[in-house]
Amino acid sequence: MTARAATRRPVGTVTRGTTNPNRLRRMDRWIATVHGAELRRASDPVAVDLGYGAAPWTAVELLTRLRAAVPRARVVGIEIEPERVAGARPYERDGLTFRHGGFEVPVPGRPLLIRAANVLRQYDEAEVAAVWRQLCARLAPAGGGSRGGLLVEGTCDEIGRRHVWVALGPEGPRTVTFATRLGSLDRPSDLAERLPKALIHRNVPGEPVHAFLRDFDRAWAAAAPYASYGARQRWMRAVRDLRSDWPVTDSPARWRQGEVTVAWGALAPRG
Repeated sequence: MTARAATRRPVGTVTRGTTNPNRLRRMDRWIATVHGAELRRASDPVAVDLGYGAAPWTAVELLTRLRAAVPRARVVGIEIEPERVAGARPYERDGLTFRHGGFEVPVPGRPLLIRAANVLRQYDEAEVAAVWRQLCARLAPAGGGSRGGLLVEGTCDEIGRRHVWVALGPEGPRTVTFATRLGSLDRPSDLAERLPKALIHRNVPGEPVHAFLRDFDRAWAAAAPYASYGARQRWMRAVRDLRSDWPVTDSPARWRQGEVTVAWGALAPRG
């Protein structure tokens, strides 16, 4: 590395750094299930926790959850604030390291996973597409039977009850996942406040994500008789009905977890 490269400033802006233990558990479990096979096939399954915040809990937990499915997984936590990196270093262990950096993702090679949770919320919507392109360009490429690396970018509440995230491959966005602790939900559109930056300002009439949440609320209302069997059964019935009009890509096994995943193209902003 040249002296100039070594002193190059990271790309991005310092975030508030808010973090809590178990905040990203729903996202982590989804990643381990959906992307675990790709990670297991890799000779060096590297995952990046980008913008882990003021404390390293999310990176520590990501390693633990990935290794339950991928014993050789390694996690690199990346933060743009040097003091946060210094504070995380005592938590390094086998398979877990921390580095100073930003959207340039300063790790050797091309990672199989980049998780960027609650990072883009402070950015302008117009900036999101360029950040996505930069991060997707750092992912392991597709080929040889592999779909390549995965970028998971989204938002959740402070204690991890409600999440919405976009999954992107090297080619760009693939899906949007809505995930919640069902006992905390009055109606599916409660998740609108956790839409990622690319969608949160598009929850207005005339935009696909608004129509989706409207239809989800209607399906939820129609499934009210199933509430006597519990919120899970009501959610699953609502998703089954929703599937007749929207391209739901996952199965009842994921719906039982309080999730539903929809093809990105169906929810992408107009224009």
